[in-house]
Amino acid sequence: MKILVISPAYTLSGVPLAQLRLAKSLGKLGHKVDLIYGCKKYYKIEKTKNIKIQFLNKFRVIGMFFPLLKYLIFKKPDVIFSAEDHLNAIVTLACIFTFSKSKISVSSRVTPIDTYRNSDKIFSKGWFLKILFPLVNWKADVMTCVSKDMVNQYKKIFKNTKQVPVYNIVKTDEALIKMKNKITHKWYKTRNNKVIIAAGKLAKWKGFDDLIKATRILVQKKINIKVVIIGDGPEKNSLLKLVRQYKLENKVIILKPVINTLKYFYNSDIFVLSSRVEGMPNVMIEAMMCGCTVVATNCPTGPREILNKDKYGFLAKVNNPNDLASKIYQAINKKNSIKQNEKILNKFTEEEVIKKHFLLLKINSKF
Repeated sequence: MKILVISPAYTLSGVPLAQLRLAKSLGKLGHKVDLIYGCKKYYKIEKTKNIKIQFLNKFRVIGMFFPLLKYLIFKKPDVIFSAEDHLNAIVTLACIFTFSKSKISVSSRVTPIDTYRNSDKIFSKGWFLKILFPLVNWKADVMTCVSKDMVNQYKKIFKNTKQVPVYNIVKTDEALIKMKNKITHKWYKTRNNKVIIAAGKLAKWKGFDDLIKATRILVQKKINIKVVIIGDGPEKNSLLKLVRQYKLENKVIILKPVINTLKYFYNSDIFVLSSRVEGMPNVMIEAMMCGCTVVATNCPTGPREILNKDKYGFLAKVNNPNDLASKIYQAINKKNSIKQNEKILNKFTEEEVIKKHFLLLKINSKF
């Protein structure tokens, strides 16, 4: 089959990375796969086999519309996998305009609480999307969300929505190899302390400020820890200022995004997700795969669905550094094993995820 996988922009995390994994997995099966990104927001990209990557150099999703029309007319893919509501609307609209016969699977990866938060304001992005969404979604053969909680949220906003939950691909053979790559950072050379890892966009909704505050609480209690945060974003300077304010320069470090975060997870003890809102945090699943004990905020949505009321990790209150510190302390004293997490991880394998996609699309194809 000829398959198009499409994403608004290339970065090293979230939706773009999930779409890259999906494309690579489909390519491994022998399908002819094109992966299209609207633009490149990070200059490095992994070497890929079996897929063709194209950048449209459009920094707004609306700019992808006309190149997509051209692609659909001349390339005629059998299947399209799109992600994120604003791009999903553009993709389905382009398919309507070109009378495309492609089977279309659109995925919502960002919680609707965030996507439609300004939908009551006329002419806002959320307002336009809320109007456009029901007008074009009939064209999509399958509509998915990355967590069960997200499906329920969409049903509250759009009563007749047809979304179903399908997780992202996280556990792959390639990932299992990459996580054991050598790590050279000095904090990992001497292991006389517990290393706490966190990763993601340095934005307010990720709650890294709460993690830094929780770290201060633990350090004041003489808990011997190091905290590594991997990421970049608008809050970086504010977070660095907070680290200096609390005199945690020897306890907290913020590293630039790296292609292989898995080796950091594999060599760390605890992974902390301090988010105020999520869709389905892939980094949390990656950390579980690498053997980290997970501490996550009980935010909407995702973490509680996976951790199952502290069975596979520790859930902390949102916006509560004290409770986050308490749960980190518990995690230090009770480590989860990869074997213990295996039941959860199996839901995020290439085989399980692609099987579900093909089943929903009514495609007869074996993994």
